[in-house]
Amino acid sequence: MSTIGREEKMDCDVVVVGAGVVGLACAQRLAADGWQVMVLEQEGWPGQHASSRNSEVIHAGLYYAPGSLKAELCRRGRDLLYQWCDARQVPHRRIGKVLVAVEDNELPALQALHDNASANGVSLDWLDAAQVHALEPEVRAVGGLFSPLTGIIDSHALMQSYEAALQDRGGQLVCQARVERVEARPEGYIVHGSSGGEMFALTTRTVLNAGGLFAAELATRIEGYPAERVPTMHFCKGSYFSYSGRSPFSHLVYPMPEANTSGLGVHATLDLAGQLRFGPDVCYQSDLNYEVDLSVADRFAAAVQRYWPGCDPLRLVPGYAGIRAKLSGPGQPAVDFVIEGSADHGLPGLVCLYGIESPGLTASLAIADEVANRLHNL
Repeated sequence: MSTIGREEKMDCDVVVVGAGVVGLACAQRLAADGWQVMVLEQEGWPGQHASSRNSEVIHAGLYYAPGSLKAELCRRGRDLLYQWCDARQVPHRRIGKVLVAVEDNELPALQALHDNASANGVSLDWLDAAQVHALEPEVRAVGGLFSPLTGIIDSHALMQSYEAALQDRGGQLVCQARVERVEARPEGYIVHGSSGGEMFALTTRTVLNAGGLFAAELATRIEGYPAERVPTMHFCKGSYFSYSGRSPFSHLVYPMPEANTSGLGVHATLDLAGQLRFGPDVCYQSDLNYEVDLSVADRFAAAVQRYWPGCDPLRLVPGYAGIRAKLSGPGQPAVDFVIEGSADHGLPGLVCLYGIESPGLTASLAIADEVANRLHNL
């Protein structure tokens, strides 16, 4: 087993645990700064969970509380992500989003959303019913907003671009490598784990816990980490239904956010091939069950028909489901991203990421900058 001596060279400068979109973004950023980076991923390939099971939307930054990490990192990350995609030919399109009020009683919510976006430095265009109809002829609405900065992206290609950047800069990614425990030493850490039935121990000066759904569980296996600081993670499942046939939409279409939930409503999104899909809904559960519940199809159809009366329920086909690692439970208000450094938990050279759900993909490069700043300023 490796041990750390005062003069001994470390195996690496930083071990990143978790190869989702955020972990990979952070890894390539640290490698770009000249750090020797090792990424450990317990699954067989990167991004198997939330990073590849989402709406693949580049968010403009409309919904998040002004001054929050979500608001700031989404806005910064959005711009960085568009620049990254343009420079590296990652498939994406700035398609725009139409937000609609279906009934007059939803207009105050539309106004509140406009005001919140404005407080976040995001400009939205007001639309009357005729203007909504001109943009999306089949949408029923009494008013709306247009978000020109919203886009869509190939999330798999994005992760591949982060991985390529990591490797180009000398970093390594090892899949099927589960971290069993992290041992704290005065000069750094020993990361103990298993890969292919073999045990390993890596010495490193710093550790980034980017475990996503498993970040809190991993924190319990970090020696010296205060138990009271380990958050309770809530698994929140969102299902998607695809729509067979030609899409009537040329933009994303979002209804007003659902009352008393952390969801944004069953919205209409397009992938880069033009496939129309609806979702996600909000369903808290205790396990990682990704099966789409067919019994919710009628509820999906009813939600969609509010703003698209022409939706044919028989054309809704089960698509896929994703699970978010939420820090808020059912009926509770949304909780901000948590980026914990040594000033929070007392362990030098350790950063933990909790509750990095939506807009985590959009914010990934800005989160990477934040993590790099914290690790560099130890």
